[in-house]
Amino acid sequence: MRLNEITYTDAKPVEGYGPGFFRIGGEVVEGGALTGPTGTGPWGGYDDPQPLLDLAGQVDVLFLGTGADIAHIPADLRATLEEAGLGVEVMSSPSAARTYNVLLSEGRRIALAMLPV
Repeated sequence: MRLNEITYTDAKPVEGYGPGFFRIGGEVVEGGALTGPTGTGPWGGYDDPQPLLDLAGQVDVLFLGTGADIAHIPADLRATLEEAGLGVEVMSSPSAARTYNVLLSEGRRIALAMLPV
């Protein structure tokens, strides 16, 4: 059996969520949340693309959680993110959090932005 040590750098796993909040790496974030290689903090939603654009070149894929249910993100936001070189995967926030945690444990270059459930 081969054992691998998991190194999260400044990226932290999602530990839980509830109505209007996320718990990421022991820290509670109210409202939308953004986490990745540069740390964790609040995210203002679809009208706040700059923190997402700042991840260009640092991550290969951005998981975007749309709340309790999967929904389309604004087309102009998707185009802006893809033009910056970010791969965007849209899913519900619970699914995005689970997927992010699995890939983070594998050492992938990823980030996660989520709207609350």
